[in-house]
Amino acid sequence: MYIGIVMNPQHIVPVKIVAGIITVSSSRTPDTDTSGMTIRRIFDSAKIPTEYYRIVPDRIDQIRDRLFEAEKVANCIILNGGTGLTSDDCTIEAVSPLLGKTIDGFGEMFRIKSIREVGTSALLSRAVAGIRNGRAVFCIPGATPAVTLAMTELIIPEIAHILSHANK
Repeated sequence: MYIGIVMNPQHIVPVKIVAGIITVSSSRTPDTDTSGMTIRRIFDSAKIPTEYYRIVPDRIDQIRDRLFEAEKVANCIILNGGTGLTSDDCTIEAVSPLLGKTIDGFGEMFRIKSIREVGTSALLSRAVAGIRNGRAVFCIPGATPAVTLAMTELIIPEIAHILSHANK
């Protein structure tokens, strides 16, 4: 029988969490960005303010420029979209080299949890997360169900813990 291990509450220190959302898409607009809206709604429900929101095309330089802007005001930055295998998907290539530390378990757990919704297609996900300058950065697929899963089952439950460790 598996017994869950509860983290020592001393590992989590009070931290003000401020969100940034970057939607990577060459076709979405603020009116059609259902994934960005979903992320904001989930942050709102968790009482986490969103101080940064942008839509950026699938271009490495522009993704990085938006990340640099977001990290000036946010310590939890979600990039959604551009994580697939098509030739124009480049979010991972833009962000991964900039991470000081990776959170490998995030991508692993995201894919495990995704199996329930998309079956073995979950192996196509290149979801990653890491720490950059004391900020948590998450790159997740842009599909609204994937965004909902990542936010509700992984990011929101652990963000205070992640940021506590990232800023020790």
